[in-house]
Amino acid sequence: LDTSLLIFSMIAAAAILTWLVPPGTFEKEVIEVAGAGTREVVVPGSFSRLETASPQGVWAVLRAPLRGIVAAADIVAFVLIVGGAFAVLQATGAVDAGLHRLVQASRRSTWIERLIIPFFMILFSLGGAIFGMAEEVIPFVLVFVPLSLRLGYDAVVGVAIPMVGSGAGFAAAFLNPFTIGVAQGIAEVPLFSGIGVRAVLWLVTTNIAIGFVTLYAARIRRDPSRSVVADIPGLSAASGGVAGATAGSGDDDESGGLALTRRHGIVLTTFVLGLALLVVGVTRFGWYIEEIAGLFLGVGIVMGLVGLRGPGPVAEAFMDGARALVSTAIIIGLARGILVVLEDGQIVDTLLFAMAGVLEGWGSIGSAQGMFAVQTALNFFVPSGSGQAALTMPLMAPLADLTGLSRQVAVLAYQMGDGFTNLIVPTNAVLMGAITLG
Repeated sequence: LDTSLLIFSMIAAAAILTWLVPPGTFEKEVIEVAGAGTREVVVPGSFSRLETASPQGVWAVLRAPLRGIVAAADIVAFVLIVGGAFAVLQATGAVDAGLHRLVQASRRSTWIERLIIPFFMILFSLGGAIFGMAEEVIPFVLVFVPLSLRLGYDAVVGVAIPMVGSGAGFAAAFLNPFTIGVAQGIAEVPLFSGIGVRAVLWLVTTNIAIGFVTLYAARIRRDPSRSVVADIPGLSAASGGVAGATAGSGDDDESGGLALTRRHGIVLTTFVLGLALLVVGVTRFGWYIEEIAGLFLGVGIVMGLVGLRGPGPVAEAFMDGARALVSTAIIIGLARGILVVLEDGQIVDTLLFAMAGVLEGWGSIGSAQGMFAVQTALNFFVPSGSGQAALTMPLMAPLADLTGLSRQVAVLAYQMGDGFTNLIVPTNAVLMGAITLG
């Protein structure tokens, strides 16, 4: 089933839900959260039914994709600009030459081959745990899918290395200001307290994620037909992907014209320096989508001028890359359109109120599990980490007091309920973009 058709069907289902669920709303107030700016939060006990329903019909469903693209305009533009920059990098031939050299090294050393997936997944997991790496993952899909194919894996492994790596770190974060910082600020517990427990959680979660991806990669390398994308042309060795085409290329640097030249080295060095600047900008200066897109555009221009002959080929490669990602941009807009319909139908607060009400009277252990279940379910409707914290923690923190739980447990339930499902919910625009790009 085509991804766009699946998500459009979910927009229609969300519209039907607005006819079945009565509308309601919480009162909101704006508070200052240390290290994370201002947030609009729910006022506990303020839920009220709305007299006038806002059911969403066919016209709302047809408008939702465009409104979703507008709502997710920053991510859509980010994908197009970064995709264009990476196309410039690809056009220089530096990536192919670098991947060829890495594949050669892995053939000469089984240790290098075994460490590729764990090493990069740990890096991405740290990004998710420390500064909430999410949208930043999308560009790396363009690097790791070709690498995975050349190593004999499939495109799923290429998406999983950055996506599952950062997702595991995000779900088990210990310093993420956009989830833990916001949630703990609202719950009125010391900022980033409980870091020891979260560090252990991060270690366990990251190892499980690495083990999962590594086992899948080893299985499909032994038998490419077991790949979940074996029937899609070009996405695995079984379907004629890069690995199948290059399996017999040997170890000669000159084979296939993939020699790593000095010009390639300068291009790759520029790329690595750009990534280092990305980390510094995000962690030290609070960079987000706008700054990161500007960084990649600048890095792409420099790489193109070094690796290609003149500005004309640079502009052409950039436009080709952006053009190739139009379908990805539409998928992102469709995914956001689901939330647009639910918000217009004014039923998001009603769903939250109903979920919170179920937890009353469950006792401390039952309430802890229930909070996790509620946060998990709610992440489908509110895929934004900081948005979900602002929406739920004003209710969950007092509920923890009533059931004898520590507020830290409520924060942890939110953190994991929000984090783990980010890797499966179709309303997560970043996930949809990464999968479509892969």
